[in-house]
Amino acid sequence: MPLAYNLIVGLGNPTSKYELTRHNAGFWFADTVARRYGLGFSSDTRSQGLLAQMELDGEKVYLLKPMQYMNRSGGSVSALAHYYKIPTSRILVAHDELDFLPGVVKLKVGGGHGGHNGLRDIVAKLGAADFTRLRFGIGHPGNREEVVNYVLDRPSKCDRELLAEAVDKAVEFMPQILGGNLGAVMNALH
Repeated sequence: MPLAYNLIVGLGNPTSKYELTRHNAGFWFADTVARRYGLGFSSDTRSQGLLAQMELDGEKVYLLKPMQYMNRSGGSVSALAHYYKIPTSRILVAHDELDFLPGVVKLKVGGGHGGHNGLRDIVAKLGAADFTRLRFGIGHPGNREEVVNYVLDRPSKCDRELLAEAVDKAVEFMPQILGGNLGAVMNALH
């Protein structure tokens, strides 16, 4: 049975300035997947990102961390997807989610961008929104005007631990996610 996903994207912002910010939850996930599977990232000029790859059941799986800022990450994703001829339905994007409390992780297939600039750019560059999202709750500051500063700030120690637990939980389910058993994973995560 073929894998459900051939491209896993972790969204974040490059540079050490943003490394520990809420907006980098997708990078944290990608880094944890790489550690768990013994993968190393290398610079990829085609996608302008950091790329790791592995082979599972005879199929290539690419793990991408775009190295453009969040609102321009779609170019990185679309360049890699087009080069390797990966349909949007076989792309999994991990990102931070304001609408969930820290520690919550949920899967969603397709949908809009929900105001997330990284997703907005990916949808625009791919010309489709049928990719799967792995959404890591970071909480909401309670005021729309504070969102930008909030996502670009470091979470509290407690919230960081909750987010790390959510990332670990999601990585445990990677074999089922890659195999396309999303119903069982959704039930377990939600």
